[in-house]
Amino acid sequence: MGTLVEEILTRRVGRPVAAGEMLIVDVDFMMSHDNTTPLAIGAFEAIGKPIRHPERVVFHFDHAYPAPNIQAAANQKLIRDFARAQGIRNLFAQGICHQVMFEEGFVAPGRVIMGADSHTNTYGAFGCLAAGFGSSELGVSWVSGRTWLRVPETIRVELTGELPFGVYAKDVMLEVAATLGMGGATYMAVEFGGPFIDALPMPDRIIFANMSTELGAKCGLLAADATTERFLEQHTKAEGPFARLAPVDPDYARVVHLDVSALTPRVACHPRVDTVRPLTELEGMPIDQVFIGTCTNGRFEDMVLAASILRGKQVDPYTRTIVTPASRAVHDRMIREGLVEVFHAAGAVVTGTGCGACIGRHGGVLAPGEKAFTTMNRNFVGRMGSAEAEIYLGSPAAAAATALAGHVADPRPLLAALAAAAAAAAAAPAVLDPEAVR
Repeated sequence: MGTLVEEILTRRVGRPVAAGEMLIVDVDFMMSHDNTTPLAIGAFEAIGKPIRHPERVVFHFDHAYPAPNIQAAANQKLIRDFARAQGIRNLFAQGICHQVMFEEGFVAPGRVIMGADSHTNTYGAFGCLAAGFGSSELGVSWVSGRTWLRVPETIRVELTGELPFGVYAKDVMLEVAATLGMGGATYMAVEFGGPFIDALPMPDRIIFANMSTELGAKCGLLAADATTERFLEQHTKAEGPFARLAPVDPDYARVVHLDVSALTPRVACHPRVDTVRPLTELEGMPIDQVFIGTCTNGRFEDMVLAASILRGKQVDPYTRTIVTPASRAVHDRMIREGLVEVFHAAGAVVTGTGCGACIGRHGGVLAPGEKAFTTMNRNFVGRMGSAEAEIYLGSPAAAAATALAGHVADPRPLLAALAAAAAAAAAAPAVLDPEAVR
């Protein structure tokens, strides 16, 4: 009986648990990538014991793949050699680890997943307790198959209302970040719910769990429901039946209520995710690079939204526009449905899959003095390259509008024009082909 995180852990350990308790729990999967696996290998080798469950160990190449320099290549060789020697077969190089984790079926409601990456919280969108751990802790868990944690207290974020035209889930999450602040949920679970969340499709729900990291949260959680199950069945390799866990008479440390009905497009201003302003206050600020992608907004639905705005238009010639699909599956679907052609025709660059420009090592590094508008989840100093560059965060729609204008731009006029054109086309009388009626 408790919050969602308490319900998940109660099921895992077989007895009621409460916030503040220290637990040792079995882990379903242990994930790391090309940046963090080498450190975990070092910790593992210092222990000197075998991997307990090689089938639960998952490696990804995504942060700097294909290797852009000799050091990255050496690290990736180390990981492949280690995986071969240890019989680890879960080895992926097909996109961002968090996207690939649920596509490949590792994520399901009620599971416990530890990952050597701060945005492991992403899987909480599926009712899965997932959190970022240090690489040394991961090495220990390879040996034991378990990890320790303190049951976190929970902040409930109750979201109500319907979004105004041209406002998106990313705008809502930025407003949540402004409300709670960076560090406002340090070592706590953030539980997202309410009628607004219940009505969202899974791609939008993922944004909230993903960006709980920026609040300092141990994990971000959404209760699994029919929408969750349908997505898992149709778009991932996960197999049911799936657990239906939900809060039961919860005792929250804090409840935050937010009605989204009057929200406008938002931008997180450099260098803090919680420095959030209405987009209209920044409109006209020149932008050197637009980046659409990442584990926050690199899914197919994000690409459809951006492409709908760019279709038939040209990005500003002085604003580099980079599009990076979150995974091979996303990229393949973009090709099949003509989105890559739309981006290319608009003058954007579509890259291979992975983290890309988000980590500032390749795929779109910023020079000193440049400004970027991106769909990322963080905008810290030096995140995308030079420490003298600035990063601004917004929705895929705002990013596309900005790419066209060459400066921060409100997407709503462009979206309204698209809606009007669609309505006019739908209302136009059908024109008969004379040949068809002969």
